[in-house]
Amino acid sequence: MSIFPMIDPKPLENNGNEALPLYREVAWDYERDVPIFREGRPVSVTGKEALKVWIWRAIRTPRFKYEIYTWAYGSEFESLLGQAYTDSVKTAEAPRYLRECLLINPYIIDVKDISVTFDSAKLTVVGTAVTVYGEEEFYAIV
Repeated sequence: MSIFPMIDPKPLENNGNEALPLYREVAWDYERDVPIFREGRPVSVTGKEALKVWIWRAIRTPRFKYEIYTWAYGSEFESLLGQAYTDSVKTAEAPRYLRECLLINPYIIDVKDISVTFDSAKLTVVGTAVTVYGEEEFYAIV
C-alpha cells in the first residue's frame, strides 16, 4: 500500500514495438554548469541536444547521494577519486561506471570510444553515445 494512492507511476518501457517520444530537457550552460533561462523561463531543447544535457548531468551527478534521484541515476566516479586504487584499476573501472550511468536511458543504445584521464582530484571522461538520434560525442570533468 502506498502513502500516495492517487499516484501510480509507470516506468518507461519500450519493447522495441513503439517509438519513444521526442526527448526534451532544459538547455544547459556547460561553462557555468547551470540551466539556461530566458525571460524567467527555462529554455527547452529536444532530441540529440536534450540527450547531450542528460548525459552531462548524469555523469556529473553522484549516484546514491541525492534522494530526489533514483538509485539508477548518476555516476559512481566519485568513488574512484581520492582512493588508494592504482591508476590501472581506476582506468579499468571508469568505462564500466560510464556505461552503467548512461545505458539506463532508453534513448541511448551504446557507449563507445571511451577515454578516461585522471589528473590529481579530477577525472575527465570522453566518449561517444550512440543514441536513437545518432551519435553524440561528449565529455565531462568530474
